[in-house]
Order: sequence, then structure tokens, then C-alpha cells
Amino acid sequence: MTETRSAHDRSARLNLVAADAVDCTRCDLYRRATQTVFGRGPVTAPLMLVGEQPGDKEDRAGEPFVGPAGEILTRALGDVGIDQDAVYVTNVVKHFKWERSGKVRLHKKPNADEVRACHPWLAREIELVEPELVVLLGATAAQSMLGKSFRLTKSRGQLVDWEYPPKAMATIHPSAVLRAGSGREDAYRGLVADLLVAKSVAFG
Repeated sequence: MTETRSAHDRSARLNLVAADAVDCTRCDLYRRATQTVFGRGPVTAPLMLVGEQPGDKEDRAGEPFVGPAGEILTRALGDVGIDQDAVYVTNVVKHFKWERSGKVRLHKKPNADEVRACHPWLAREIELVEPELVVLLGATAAQSMLGKSFRLTKSRGQLVDWEYPPKAMATIHPSAVLRAGSGREDAYRGLVADLLVAKSVAFG
């Protein structure tokens, strides 16, 4: 009963944090974004996946990982036997940063100030979800949380020390699979291999 009440309390508090994030104006990204895209998943999730920022489809839907990269992630989670409903997914930055190319809104990498401004939201998510493992997806997410000296190509799939209680590791962002061209299958197999490590750590 104590664990149930604790989870219920953490869930209620996380909902309050998400409600506060709706009106976030810590940086200027809110001015051009459709809405804040907060995390999604159970507060009891043993695994948290953290990407860089929402994309065009996520910005419109108001949920993380519902676009093409999300489809890759869903497929990879299924291939390693991780129930997506047992995972909490979110992003380092909660607003979509973009630039116009004709009629298309293209992703633009957030800068250090924008990442820093959004950091308190992610910190609260980690605190309230209390996952066993946080997996940082892509170099931007990894470096924003593990430091600029972190090299994804060197340390992906490895457990690393950081400032939070949960264990942490990094792997490629699912969008990197989409950009890999003729190397797409190899990139996907690498993502799956890293998620297998994550599964063993988070779920035992």
C-alpha cells in the first residue's frame, strides 16, 4: 500500500509539473512552437528515454515520439521485448525549434541556453518517475546531460556516471536510423543492441 500511495502521489505531482510546463516561457522557443510537449508514460516506469526535442508531428500532436522517429523507436522496443507502456519518453527540450523550408518546418538544433532553460522540467521528470535507467537518445541529449566532452561514438551503450540517482547510458536517436541511407539496417541493429543492454539494466 505504501508503494501504491507513493506512486499515486508522484503521479499527481508529475501532472502538476506538466500543467506548469504548458505555460513555460523560460526561453523564446515557445513563441514559434504550437505547444509544450511534455513527457508521456507511467510514473512507475523503470526505463526513461530522453530525446533532443519534439519534431513537427510531436509539436502538432502535443506528445513525444509520435512521428517517424517514434515509429522506429516503437519497432525497436518491440524487437527487444520492451513493453512501450512500461516506458516513460520525453525530451531535453519541450518546444519544437524549427526553420522554414518552403512549406516544411525543419528541425533546428537547440542551443545551450535553450537546453539550460528547459533543464528544470527534465530534472523534475527524473525525480518523480524514479526510473532504474535513463537512456539519452542522440548526441545533443547526451552532451546536454553528460557534458560536452561525452562522445556518443565512443561510449554508446555503456553505463556512465552523472548527477542523478538512476543509472544512465546513451545511444543514437531513432532519427539517425532514418538518416543513415544505405547504412540504415546497421544503424537500426546498433540501436536494438543498445536497447537490449537498457532492458537488462532497467528490467533485470
